[in-house]
Amino acid sequence: MAQTQHCDARKVLPRVGGFDSTLSLLREGYRFVPRRCEELGADAFSTRIMLQQALCVRGEDAARMFYQPGRFTRRHALPATSMALLQDFGSVMALDGEQHRKRKAMFMSLYGPLERQRLVGLIVAQFRAHFARWPELSSVNVHKAAQEVLCHATCQWAGVPVALDEVRQRTAEFAAMIDAAGSAGPRNWRALLIRNRTEHWARALIDAVRAGRIQPAFDSPLNVIARHRDADGQLISRKDAAVELINILRPTVAVARYIAFAVLALHQHPEYRLRAASAGDEWLTMFAQEVRRFYPFIPVMGGRAQHDFEWRGMQVEKGTWVLLDLYGTDHHPDIWGDPEVFRPERFERWQSSGFDLIAQGGGDHYSGHRCPGEFITMDIVKAAVKLFAAEIEYEVPPQDLSIDLGRVPTLPTSGMLVERVRLLGAAES
Repeated sequence: MAQTQHCDARKVLPRVGGFDSTLSLLREGYRFVPRRCEELGADAFSTRIMLQQALCVRGEDAARMFYQPGRFTRRHALPATSMALLQDFGSVMALDGEQHRKRKAMFMSLYGPLERQRLVGLIVAQFRAHFARWPELSSVNVHKAAQEVLCHATCQWAGVPVALDEVRQRTAEFAAMIDAAGSAGPRNWRALLIRNRTEHWARALIDAVRAGRIQPAFDSPLNVIARHRDADGQLISRKDAAVELINILRPTVAVARYIAFAVLALHQHPEYRLRAASAGDEWLTMFAQEVRRFYPFIPVMGGRAQHDFEWRGMQVEKGTWVLLDLYGTDHHPDIWGDPEVFRPERFERWQSSGFDLIAQGGGDHYSGHRCPGEFITMDIVKAAVKLFAAEIEYEVPPQDLSIDLGRVPTLPTSGMLVERVRLLGAAES
């Protein structure tokens, strides 16, 4: 990773003691930045991570600074192993300027209202097919089941030919990449090997489309990506096309974590489960937003300053490594008032600044690095909440529902188990 140039802000910023904070970050996970901000009484501090100076920040003003278009690059801003598992090099996330805008526009074109509606329809159909089998099972791990549902439906939507017996293999591969992205050591190394195998599979699909051996629908993600031309007018390389195909499939599978958290919220707040069964889109939107705000997903996002700029009276120099605390911003008491309370009603009159709820990034989707899949995440979570509340009855057996904030990414420890599932209403028809 490139060496960080010094940030003049260190002269006025609180600094975390000790030689290096890497082990503390790995041990504390989501709590690393918020804990130090609370101890220091500041929303920004300097520390050393992986032997490099880092400026750690949280809050709405920090997000506005971080997501200023053209201000930061994601290159050399995350550990290479995490970058390879999350997005990989050559992906839209690693591009800047016009290259990023052109590639991002391609992604945004895949997530229009009609495209999202079609994907959600396929997901609902897959959930109903799984629901029909659940009464015969002694228990169901909601997270694992949701991963398979999302993988199967997303492959169908993307135009990726996948046989029924292949779905579990692809699900396991995407799940391994997601689970190891925030880790170091054997778990991460194994996932990198799996990623390499998956990229070979994706490259073969791109080759097959370009050679005419596979003819997916014209507007399907597989076809659009295979035939995309970048800002220089050149056909995207087969390697980068494979990477971007995976970046359509894998993140959608990752939404299974939000589904597990949503089912946990329905269990821990039974009054919301009763309401969700008959709720309309407005209330489901509030509930899904609160799931994304309250529960941990991505802890921090890194960036390298592309030029000198001033922030809060500090001179931040080109090359400075900045880590924006996504989880801490979504739990900032100055923004959310009672951040440790799960309360969907907070979104009833919410007017977003674009930099307050940043579970999947901040700012503008087209010009910045905000996740293009944020809209589909909301649609999927809303659909899943409605299905679990209105179409099945189930019991939640005794289990470990604690959430380890030291593990990245995290989940309810049990994965969220349900049992004695019974079909209701539409699910029975």
